[in-house]
Amino acid sequence: MESLFALHSLSSVGAGAGAATRSSSSSSLFHRPRPFPKSPPPVSFLPALRSKPPSPSRQRSLLSLHPHFAFHPRPKTHFPTRASSSSPPPSPSPPPLQGVKPLPFVISVGVGLAVRFLVPRPVEVSPEAWQLLAIFVSTIAGLVVSPLPVGAWAFLGLTASIVTRTLSFSAAFSAFTNEVIWLIVISFFFARGFVKTGLGDRIATYFVKWLGKSTLGLSYGLTLSEALIAPAMPSTTARAGGVFLPIIKSLSLSAGSQPGHPSARKLGSYLVQSQFQSAGNSSALFLTAAAQNLLCLKLAEALGVIVNNPWVSWFKAASLPAIVSLLATPLILYKLYPPEIKDTPDAPAMAAKKLENMGPVTRNEWAMVGTMLLAVSLWVCG
Repeated sequence: MESLFALHSLSSVGAGAGAATRSSSSSSLFHRPRPFPKSPPPVSFLPALRSKPPSPSRQRSLLSLHPHFAFHPRPKTHFPTRASSSSPPPSPSPPPLQGVKPLPFVISVGVGLAVRFLVPRPVEVSPEAWQLLAIFVSTIAGLVVSPLPVGAWAFLGLTASIVTRTLSFSAAFSAFTNEVIWLIVISFFFARGFVKTGLGDRIATYFVKWLGKSTLGLSYGLTLSEALIAPAMPSTTARAGGVFLPIIKSLSLSAGSQPGHPSARKLGSYLVQSQFQSAGNSSALFLTAAAQNLLCLKLAEALGVIVNNPWVSWFKAASLPAIVSLLATPLILYKLYPPEIKDTPDAPAMAAKKLENMGPVTRNEWAMVGTMLLAVSLWVCG
């Protein structure tokens, strides 16, 4: 009976909680209650609500604790939205247009048109020659301001000379039959082959391993390896930039010599100067070591000087001064532009470690060796 009165008193006190609470509590006297979802626990501010009504701001902050009761006292005209994860990603910006650069193109063509129509033509110059000069000046201006890549702009100038009937087709493309032009092209093909196969790096690393105990020996090793590669790579730029500059940079950085820094005088400056000066000597030693050598030969033939067996004749004439210069240049620079580091005992060990990492000579390297020997033998035999 006491429990009955207690339940009855609780049901009467909770009249403010609603009829659903009274019915559930009364039905629990005779029936087993069924499970139902638990309501959220009573919040601690309910007694305060009974005793003193909260202020509107307090009520808004309390009710905004639950997402279902969040509201704004005044309707807003703009609701910021948040991008959902299922929304598609923004489309990427279109790539920039590739092609001719308008302003450099106008400048290049304008220079040629000004020469053609505004500059008075001398009486001794034919109209075709003056028109060819205008195309040539426009081509040179385009090579300076670069409205297109070099190859595309050169072919555009060649096309303009044919379209304007300044030159015939055979005359315009006669330069492509010149072996000097093809020698320049082949030099960069060989340079790419030396770099891609790693043969040039391997040859230079062997010389560093054999002669690299001192800075002077390191310079001689790089000079001799450059002279060995020179007959098959007719470009000083291709040899220096493609093969030897990365090796010199690696050796300099390992010795704490950084380019563009006072520490460059430790090792890097001397090696770069020695390689630069020695490259001219190796280019003069062989006919096919530089494209300008064949150009000199062509100019001599145009003047009536015919050289029999030009490769061997060139080597005989240039061997004494070129070899002496090759041997003397590193030593002279060592005295005039001395490096701060005189000994490099770690260089041979570094070269041996690098050769070990490179492994045995690959088939591509052997193919490059065969190609080099075949090309040089054909050039020697004429």
